[in-house]
Amino acid sequence: MSKLLVIDDEPVICHSFRRVFASPEVEVLTAGTVAEGWRRVREDQPDVIVLDLQLPDGSGLDLFEQIRSTDPRRPVIFITAHGSTDTAIEVMKRGAFDYLAKPTDLEGMSQLLDRAFEAARLMQEPAVFPDDSEDRIVGRSAVMQEMCKQIGRVAPQDVNVLILGESGTGKELVARAIYQHSKRASKRFLAINCAAIPEGLVESELFGHEQGAFTGADRQRVGRFEQCGDGTLLLDEIGDMPLPVQAKILRLIQEQRFERVGGSQPISTRVRVLTATNQNLDQLIATGRFRNDLYYRLKVATIHVPPLRERKEDIPELAHYFLFRFARESNRDIRGFAPESLDLLQHYSWPGNVRQLQNCIQAAVYQTAGRTLLPSDLPGIDVNTKSAELSHGSDNSRTFDLARTIETMLRDGGNNVHDRVVALVERELFARALKYTHGHQAHASELLGINRTTLRTKLRELGISLDRIVTDRIDQVDV
Repeated sequence: MSKLLVIDDEPVICHSFRRVFASPEVEVLTAGTVAEGWRRVREDQPDVIVLDLQLPDGSGLDLFEQIRSTDPRRPVIFITAHGSTDTAIEVMKRGAFDYLAKPTDLEGMSQLLDRAFEAARLMQEPAVFPDDSEDRIVGRSAVMQEMCKQIGRVAPQDVNVLILGESGTGKELVARAIYQHSKRASKRFLAINCAAIPEGLVESELFGHEQGAFTGADRQRVGRFEQCGDGTLLLDEIGDMPLPVQAKILRLIQEQRFERVGGSQPISTRVRVLTATNQNLDQLIATGRFRNDLYYRLKVATIHVPPLRERKEDIPELAHYFLFRFARESNRDIRGFAPESLDLLQHYSWPGNVRQLQNCIQAAVYQTAGRTLLPSDLPGIDVNTKSAELSHGSDNSRTFDLARTIETMLRDGGNNVHDRVVALVERELFARALKYTHGHQAHASELLGINRTTLRTKLRELGISLDRIVTDRIDQVDV
């Protein structure tokens, strides 16, 4: 369970946070003074802290410095009714996760807390080797051992690293492993998905903006580079970064400084930049969509994450890892795989890589009625062929039984039934929409009634790859 600590002397604020944000997944703790807040921090070790600037017995900034002295990676969000623009800049420069003025918009706070908890998870969870981590690099094949050796070699070196690999191979895990084993492991780690941000907002998100820099810029904003300080920043999907922003990234790497959008004051930075992409940057350079000079600045060190088809000997270990993980989460007594099930898994090509395997095992755990996963439990895998293609929604696939799935989840008594059912339904919906539009994202977005940015974000979350979509088969969508 995640812990949220709210330090504010207004009882109504503390009550509002408890009422709105407390849940089976989040425990909300409160404190009204600096002294009580510091005690809570030491005793309860909260994941995220919401902190008022002015408290009865002292300054929230002083408490913030105490918190950072013990753990600089813990996200702290400031709220205040008496702040100014200068105050916002000051707290962000000192390493705050964000700053909000009272009265607080609860919907905006909810989204901010989601990002803060995710940042806390990324900065605190070990990324490789520990047995108890839910997100770790799994595999003992020769190619994976070689990749881990590369991580060990580049992590302590203060150089930029370019991580290459197909969608779903685990590039973010590699980035987190580099961070965890680097000299900056005690500093901040932030990740940003360049493909998930509207093109017009990428520059503001990365570098911040001055008040009045553009329509809607009603206050000054500190960007991710400035927030990260001397920590580590992952730019995921770097191949989708607009060319004007690429030029500014190049200057930042060369000169270690930048300006906010609409500003002229240089800001210094010592951030370590990690980048990741599933695209062929050489081809993007050839077509003028990626800067050649930036490419060579980013690839001081390069790590290739192998696709799952090149390390099939890791599939049994990965499959059991995901099986026991999801069985534990859903409180189900599932002991393992039938031999023929593992055989089918190892003979499938897995175009969606580890993410697709994870989704397949998760769906099987939630839908099976037995203690051993049989071939028929594996969603969409054709038991009559050794090539075992995952064919969600095709004529020869097992029908997606929503009612049975919901009944199974409710009977098992696990948590997050709503999120799990929604994920399964969305995976089916988006896969079928892409099949119907032959992989055309703009048409699919129009049919679904969402914008293209939301569609791309959903595809990434659900592990649906467009790399292998063909016009007549949905089995190449890695759902």
